[in-house]
Amino acid sequence: MVAATGHADTTVGHGELIKAVDRALTTHGRALLTGPAGAGKTEVVRALTEAAVLRHETVLLLAPEATDRWIPEASAAALLASVPAAALEQLSGPQRTAIALLRRETDAPRAGRDHVALRLAVVEVLRTLAARGPVLLALDNAQWLDAESTDLLRFALRLTPPRVRVLAAECVQGGAPLAEPLCGPGAPHLRVPPLATDEIAELLVRRGLPARLAGRIHQASGGNPRLALALGHSLAEAAGTRDGGAHHADPLPVSGQARDVARRLLGVVPAQARRTLLLAALAARPTTALLRRAGRPDAEAELAVAERAALVTVEEDGAVRFTAGALPTALAADAGWAGRAAGHAALAAAVDDPVQALRHRALAVDTPDQWLAAEIAEAATVCRRRGQRVLAAELGLLAADRTPCHLPGDELARLVGAAEDAGWAGRADLARRAARAVLARDSSPADRVRARLAVIDAAGQALGALDETFAHATADAEGDPALQAAVRLRTAWKHNLSDGDPVRSRDAAAEAGVLAAAGGDQVAEAMALTVRARMGRILGDPDAEEILAEALALPAPEVPLGMRNAPQYLAVRHALFDDRLADARRQLLVLLPAVRRTGSAEDVFEVLRSLTEVELRGGRCAAARTHARDALELTIEAGLSPGPAWYVTAMAEAMGGGFARAAGYARRGIQASEEEHDQVFLSRSLHALGLVELATGEAAKAVATLRRVAELEAAQQVVDPSILRWHGELAEALVAADALEEAAELQARVRTTALALGRTSVIAALDRALGLCLSAQGEAQEAVALLEATAQRFAVLQLPLERARTLLALARVERRRRRRAPARAALRAAADAFAEAGATPWAELAREPSPAPSPSSGEDGGTPALAALTEAETRLALLVAQGASNQEAAAKLFVSVKTVEARLTRIYQKLDVRSRAQLATTLRAR
Repeated sequence: MVAATGHADTTVGHGELIKAVDRALTTHGRALLTGPAGAGKTEVVRALTEAAVLRHETVLLLAPEATDRWIPEASAAALLASVPAAALEQLSGPQRTAIALLRRETDAPRAGRDHVALRLAVVEVLRTLAARGPVLLALDNAQWLDAESTDLLRFALRLTPPRVRVLAAECVQGGAPLAEPLCGPGAPHLRVPPLATDEIAELLVRRGLPARLAGRIHQASGGNPRLALALGHSLAEAAGTRDGGAHHADPLPVSGQARDVARRLLGVVPAQARRTLLLAALAARPTTALLRRAGRPDAEAELAVAERAALVTVEEDGAVRFTAGALPTALAADAGWAGRAAGHAALAAAVDDPVQALRHRALAVDTPDQWLAAEIAEAATVCRRRGQRVLAAELGLLAADRTPCHLPGDELARLVGAAEDAGWAGRADLARRAARAVLARDSSPADRVRARLAVIDAAGQALGALDETFAHATADAEGDPALQAAVRLRTAWKHNLSDGDPVRSRDAAAEAGVLAAAGGDQVAEAMALTVRARMGRILGDPDAEEILAEALALPAPEVPLGMRNAPQYLAVRHALFDDRLADARRQLLVLLPAVRRTGSAEDVFEVLRSLTEVELRGGRCAAARTHARDALELTIEAGLSPGPAWYVTAMAEAMGGGFARAAGYARRGIQASEEEHDQVFLSRSLHALGLVELATGEAAKAVATLRRVAELEAAQQVVDPSILRWHGELAEALVAADALEEAAELQARVRTTALALGRTSVIAALDRALGLCLSAQGEAQEAVALLEATAQRFAVLQLPLERARTLLALARVERRRRRRAPARAALRAAADAFAEAGATPWAELAREPSPAPSPSSGEDGGTPALAALTEAETRLALLVAQGASNQEAAAKLFVSVKTVEARLTRIYQKLDVRSRAQLATTLRAR
């Protein structure tokens, strides 16, 4: 057997495909596997051949290279060279001679060879091997088989027994698979699918690359593993050499290995098709009609070839979309200036959008032109009004580049405008480019400050690496209160996001407000008050609402710098925190179309995030999942930091999707937030994971996860428990883990703060945990009364999911009391409430069957004595009954050996047993 040589990582994301190919080989004896270069075909073949070897099958692996295609019978010679010598001993003299000549002289003239003997020899070899057991003939890179070898193998495989199975893997070339004749008619044709975003994340992590890049790399690679890894390495190298590191919205560098992979993908289609693809790459919104008007009359046919090669997709309306974002970048780079200029000139005459026509006309020339520059600048203004801030920034830079040197004032104004547009859009690359040009010119302090503020605004949450930019902006703003206010306002944002220090953030915002008032900038004053109100809420300041009201009283700007920084949006967040869900939802639905018009992806994400949280609290899980999905798609498309989007999706899945998916998203959110040093969303993703662990009965893990949340919140000086409601979950997890004293202490401490601040629903969540605590302490009657009252309180607050969770807790307490009928009634009510809210995974929990009654049950048909155990005791009892020692059980439950010993004593008392053997017998009987 010839060993496979893998060049990618593993079979990440291809598990189901491997099973499907294996089934096809078992059922049909033949399978054809296709996909673009780098899709993972070799890894799938390797996995299947390794599995066949483990089953003691004979494996013949043939993997020709590109040069082999032009050498007659080269692949046949390579295949026969891998055949064991014993299989050749039974051949006749002419057959052995034919094989010997082939193996010795692949490049010799073919005229003197006995080709009939050679064909019969190959048939006889395969029959001999099949007589000894199953044979797997694996042909990797089948597109490089030479014509003579293909003809020989097609003849031989027609005459071989069924025990010879054939797997052919071929890189798509834009036409019919070349290996199709080898597999015969009716053979299953399986295509390697692109990896999903979460699979790209796993692939990156296994290669030591940041998972936070997964969304951007997935978009740029189209899910192609080899291209994804090449892009990841290119981006990591660029981040190491770029000032300030990589920024979330920068275009991915398609250079080095990444460009080589992209070229290989593009190289499978003819030159004519690549010319059409170049025009599609240069166009903003390519369609087949546009490409025809631009001089490609055969666009449909050429695009059809590219589509079969998995390079583009063509929609029913003719819209053309590249499968991988790196492909148009590579096409444009390889075309050179002359090729790009010709393409832009053709598109300028073909597009129907005046702005795009002007853009193409400007890109088709490279000389300064006063009137052209003025036209471009006016087009940038039009795009700014439309909310197309990225295009406005690009046009502004283009206008500055086309401005003659005798108009330095116009050039500088266009550069500053481009920087501010880029800052608004979050395009750090464009903002830095414009800012560098402004700082290189004889610019005023005000222009320098505006350019540097644009760089700060474009950085999103990555403000920690911009200390030098803040210092220069502070120095240049000296003496101008309005500019000083703008710098201090951004300093306040940095203290919160990067430093996790709400006190310093509040104080910086207060300074910014005073300066803004002195400078007459009411917009900056309102935003400064907003930051003060936000930090005040975090710190538990009772004056926070008055400060917010003061901000709301100021004139609202038509388009504030980031909706998330506007007092109107903070008012929505406060309504959410206060459970005024109808108000919050109504305002968010008004804000959503408004932020979509501004062109800020971060603003749209913020509104979608809040809508998701509002819908979840209000018991509308389907709507919440829709908003979360939109937020995740937006994040990937705009290149935003993925941590917040993964958190939002995790919460939506935890309530309305599936616990396993929720845990996966939460873990990715944790990893991304840790990589970006984002403490705020690290806490949130940990909370989502802890909630899932608690719901699925992993109490010890939930305690560990939620304790991390508590530590992070303490480090961030968060006082108000209504902002991130982890306290009740941690208390419940502590009860389930039998840490009753710690649970009681946590409840008492948080209850004091919640009562002082009037956080009613937080107190109700603590009461649910207290009810479970009372039950664990043997005060069942008090527990039932408290849980019933808490469920009613949640109903009054119109929080259906919280009510249903409380009813679920009530059912468990009643079951432990051996009161079967009330337990079933509470469980049924919980299941109905979860189902009505669309909380699918919770509805499954509420439908779990009650244990069957035993002779020891009470008169009301209650559960057997085993139901008297707490969840923590039940887990320990099962582990011990399965033979675990105290040390092993302690390790698995994340508790001390002493805790295990004390808990085991209680289990023995409750079940009336005296030994591990009796415990195991009792559990088996019950």
